[in-house]
Amino acid sequence: MPKARIAVLISGRGSNLQALIDAAANPDFPGDIALVISNRPNAKGLERAQEAGIQQETIDHKDFENREDFEAALNDALKIAKIDFVCLAGFMRLLTDSFASDWRGRLINIHPSLLPAFKGLHVHERMIEAGVKVAGCTVHFVSSEVDAGPIIGQAVVPVLPGDTEETLAARILEQEHLLYPACLKLLIDGKARLSGNSVPYTEDVIVNGSLTNPPVK
Repeated sequence: MPKARIAVLISGRGSNLQALIDAAANPDFPGDIALVISNRPNAKGLERAQEAGIQQETIDHKDFENREDFEAALNDALKIAKIDFVCLAGFMRLLTDSFASDWRGRLINIHPSLLPAFKGLHVHERMIEAGVKVAGCTVHFVSSEVDAGPIIGQAVVPVLPGDTEETLAARILEQEHLLYPACLKLLIDGKARLSGNSVPYTEDVIVNGSLTNPPVK
């Protein structure tokens, strides 16, 4: 059975792109990274793609008069490459409802909080200021509303005494690198699917365990 063709959209350093590249290097992974697109010409993630022998393309949003024209260029590139799934990995552009609808069920993103809490930017700072005891990350389908699409999977980490934005971000990022490939694999394998506003798993997906902070004995 042919592997799914995956595109990753980036704007920056591409650490989650690297996690996806590493996962796809496993012969058992059901997808190949076929294309990396950046809206910023100097994004470091493009170097990661080049080193991995993956086709790269820059579609600079500044070259277009409006979002619709920019997204039309994105769509053309994705269709030419015969992409099955699109992963946003630090892609710092808001997408229109039309683009999200065109790729419904095949367009996913990762966010460094336990959505629906702490949408948007400056997430780690806001979590520390709010005094939350657990934090984490979320992989979700993309909708026209920012960080609001149906949730595919989440990973949880404790917020430790003395945490800074940097230490909390680093702990969450470790989980992002594990969670994103795992959720993508579930989708490609058909073990998770979009159903209305939720994402049910098939019966053979094992979900168990708990995290409490402080521990409850």
